[in-house]
Amino acid sequence: MSWRPQYRSSKFRNVYGKVANREHCFDGIPITKNVHDNHFCAVNARFLAIVTESAGGGSFLVIPLEQTGRIEPNYPKVCGHQGNVLDIKWNPFIDNIIASCSEDTSVRIWEIPEGGLKRNMTEALLELHGHSRRVGLVEWHPTTNNILFSAGYDYKVLIWNLDVGEPVKMIDCHTDVILCMSFNTDGSLLTTTCKDKKLRVIEPRSGRVLQEANCKNHRVNRVVFLGNMKRLLTTGVSRWNTRQIALWDQGDGNIRYYEISTEKPYLSYLMEFRSPAPQKGLGVMPKHGLDVSACEVFRFYKLVTLKGLIEPISMIVPRRSDSYQEDIYPMTPGTEPALTPDEWLGGINRDPVLMSLKEGYKKSSKMVFKAPIKEKKSVVVNGIDLLENVPPRTENELLRMFFRQQDEIRRLKEELAQKDIRIRQLQLELKNLRNSPKNC
Repeated sequence: MSWRPQYRSSKFRNVYGKVANREHCFDGIPITKNVHDNHFCAVNARFLAIVTESAGGGSFLVIPLEQTGRIEPNYPKVCGHQGNVLDIKWNPFIDNIIASCSEDTSVRIWEIPEGGLKRNMTEALLELHGHSRRVGLVEWHPTTNNILFSAGYDYKVLIWNLDVGEPVKMIDCHTDVILCMSFNTDGSLLTTTCKDKKLRVIEPRSGRVLQEANCKNHRVNRVVFLGNMKRLLTTGVSRWNTRQIALWDQGDGNIRYYEISTEKPYLSYLMEFRSPAPQKGLGVMPKHGLDVSACEVFRFYKLVTLKGLIEPISMIVPRRSDSYQEDIYPMTPGTEPALTPDEWLGGINRDPVLMSLKEGYKKSSKMVFKAPIKEKKSVVVNGIDLLENVPPRTENELLRMFFRQQDEIRRLKEELAQKDIRIRQLQLELKNLRNSPKNC
């Protein structure tokens, strides 16, 4: 079934894409060539993060937005992972906290210093271990502070309470690799796409699947909740590999934009930004980081792998007036959480705390991330120890495990030899006591 764009009257009808000048781009970046299906880029009002090519582990760059131009090859990196980094996401409430996940099966939380990195960062603020295979996705809860979701190639979604640094829930309803996760507005529902060709709507605290759809004729790759419309939008391909509803696509350099409404035809084509350079991924600036004085309604950070270039692209609604355009800037989720982890885990739902963009984004968040002090112990979720007998995933990890075991065997042998000597000494002392004249 083919779909043709339908045009309608809209305040966004004449929106156009404006590519930043070369001096306002980020050049000389070794963007990752990993074939994992993800954007490899995350941006907020202060920093741009990009997953890079690296040898002997995974790394990503974190660059202050004002530091445009050519990036030196020796620019400091976040490089603590032992495998390729597969996803990165900024904390929506604390601008300098970023989560990453990797082929090394770990999720890590990093705190970026004020002004950016001055040297390589290898020590994470928090390391989270619970998946038995590589971790492909991370998502922050949209309204609750310090709740993080991770999806691994073990087909599980873990819910982490970062106040304690442990997984508190496990969603175990998928039968194949999870491709995408998205929340509704208040974070009470989670929707996922999966390689098993099923689209699921899940109540995350209980792990119960509320709705499930088979997508045999539409291979779903991405899904997004459409605000409070109680509708989902998916993108993917048909059985004949033709694109179906593509808002943007990694196979070309174009960005198509649509308006979504609660009335028929629901999805209306507006315009298309064309570019000859294919993109590896896109970072999307949060609303509070946009330039409202220029009527900017979106800003994408396009990863051009062939050129090692990050190219900002602004979507602008042409207006003659210089005053604030309230009709295109409704109240938007701000930088203050609506819930604590305990409140959300206790069953409370609350809409995000909204903010106005009228005065521009000047307020910095007062939130501070405090890493919990963790002791080495088992990680038990739903009665299952997630860390028990986890096999090595890479050759390097296998070698490290082998040498650790050899050291442990050597230590145990030495300890056993010392105990044998001590036992013989005690036996000799006991024999001497028995043969002593006092005991005759």
